Amino acid sequence: MGVGYVVGIVGGVLLAHAALSTIQYRRELKIMEEQFTGPPSNVVMELLLGLLLCMWAGLAVPMKFLSVLPHSDENRVVSLPANLDFMIFNHRGKVLPSNPDLKLKN
Repeated sequence: MGVGYVVGIVGGVLLAHAALSTIQYRRELKIMEEQFTGPPSNVVMELLLGLLLCMWAGLAVPMKFLSVLPHSDENRVVSLPANLDFMIFNHRGKVLPSNPDLKLKN
């Protein structure tokens, strides 16, 4: 397992811990009957650090970015037929009765 994966896991754990700390802080405020104005500064710093670590891991794990070749056969857009009157699409409406007088069975 590479360094990028470990950094990503640590970032995810930091984000989860920041979320749990905020939930615990709000519970404590409810017990003391105080108004929630925002999370404590240590939770915000933990959140930012976890976010930065996850972003760094997201860029470091893929290693090499490949360019998209515009003239490749794999990137070709499928053209539509010239006559658009007889296009058929698969959709959920095919399970409905075609005759409006028919009722669905329950």
